[in-house]
Order: sequence, then structure tokens, then C-alpha cells
Amino acid sequence: MTKNFFEFVRSGINTTLQDNGRGNLYHIGIPFSGAMDKRNYLIANYLVGKKNNEPAIEFAYQGPLLKFNGDKVIFAITGDVNFDIIRKNSSVEKGSCYQTYKLLNGDQIDILSTNKSVYGYLSINSNFEAENFFGSCSINTKAMLGANSGKKYENGNKIFFKKLEKEIHRKINYTNLKIEKLRVLKATNFDYFDEESKKDFFDQSFKVSKLSDRMGMRLEGKKLENKISTNIKSEGLIKGVIQVPADGNPIIMLSDHGTIGGYPKIAVIISADYDKLVQFQPGSYIKFESVKISEAE
Repeated sequence: MTKNFFEFVRSGINTTLQDNGRGNLYHIGIPFSGAMDKRNYLIANYLVGKKNNEPAIEFAYQGPLLKFNGDKVIFAITGDVNFDIIRKNSSVEKGSCYQTYKLLNGDQIDILSTNKSVYGYLSINSNFEAENFFGSCSINTKAMLGANSGKKYENGNKIFFKKLEKEIHRKINYTNLKIEKLRVLKATNFDYFDEESKKDFFDQSFKVSKLSDRMGMRLEGKKLENKISTNIKSEGLIKGVIQVPADGNPIIMLSDHGTIGGYPKIAVIISADYDKLVQFQPGSYIKFESVKISEAE
């Protein structure tokens, strides 16, 4: 067979293709995008012997049901994920994350759900055929950039890849640890907030709301009072920065965030904790801890 592809029998809730993202384009309004949980993305690629920046399928909550058409392919799934392998003869094999499996023509992968997390990754020992935009195929559905015309995958879509040349089989022991507090650096507008709100920001827990996606995570909790101005002149934003609008509820900017904004910024998540941040489900509670730049580095 010359054509190897997955058919999306069920696309899942938010299934896209992601790599390391786009660098140094903030000045023209394009964020980094790329894999939300970069650690699990890179591990998925390692398991199947791919380069660090090769694309992988990212899914959220309920993943896709994929039917393989072709000769054979090796795949691995990372994250905290429940999935089954449905063989062509209808036998079902319970899958385990962080190890490789072989699929033959007609086999299916049924990614049932993530388990107390949000994102998971599927990588294969071959290269997906995907168009690039500014050096990355990462799909940004808000801006409609990247592979698949910038859209998440839908039922009936197909994603093609090259014929497998070499098999590789790996397995590692890895645990997705939860963290008690997210470490932050104080941001440029930290002193816009009164002393009680500064104290509350680090002492109180905040609930992750349902209004969270790849662009941002809205939090609910003790209202943070701004003593100077609830709006500033729009200025540059970065991934992980925490803005506070007039309602006093923080918003954390995530991988597909807008590149400028006019809400005061109270803090920024250090990059070492970003992968853990994005795996907090709606309804989870998070706390913040202030650290110095030296610890962040």
C-alpha cells in the first residue's frame, strides 16, 4: 500500500496537530502556539524515535477514534489517558501510556478520555503530511493558522503520513505528578493591586472555570482589587502571564493567547510549571507561590 493514513471515525472534542510552535512573531500578532504540555509532547516523539519538532496529534478530554489504513505503523500515547486498541478481528486491547504499539491495516485506536487532566499526545514513527505556516504546522483555531486550514479535525477527516521504514519499540516509566502550588514571578503591574489583594493572590485558592481553552484560563475566587486603574494602554503579552480585568478574576494567557492586551498584569507563571498548569481541569483549585528569578531559571 502506498497511502498510509488515519481516518477520524470520531474526531474528539479538540483534536489538532501540534509541534514546538512558532517563534519570534509576536511583533506581527502571532503567538507561539505549539503543544500545550511540551513535556508530554516531547516524550511521545522520543518513544517513537522522532525529532523534537516533528508534529504529534494533541487531544483534549475525549480524544479521537482513529482507523488506520496502510501497511503498519508504530505509535505511542502520553499523558494521563485511557485508550483501547481495537484490532481488525474486533479483539480489544487495553492500552498503556508511555510505550509503543504496532498497528496493522484496519486496526483502530480509541482514545476514550484523559484522566483527571486535559491534554494528551499521540505520535507515530513516521511524518504526518501537514502544511507549515511560518515554520510550524501547529494549528491555531482562533486565528485559523497551520495544518488542516487552521481547523480542529472533524469526523471523516484523514491525516496522511509516509510509509513506515523502520520499527522502534520503547517503554518508559513516567508519572504525571501534580503540584501543590504554581510558581510565579511578580509582573509589571503587581503594585496596581492593594495590599489585601496581593496577600489574597498568594494565600487564597482559585478555581479553574469552564471558560478555559488553548487561548486562556479564567479563574474564579477572591476578587483582586485594583487601586490604580483596571485598564492600561495595550502592551505585549507572553505565555503564562496573568491579567486581571475589572471583575477581579484572573485570566492566565496560554499557548494561543492574543499578543497584546490592556488589563493589568499581576504575575507570570514560570515556564518550568507551565506544563503542569495546562493540565488543571475546570473545577480544579490552584494556588500561587512567589519565587525569585534565580529560582525560576
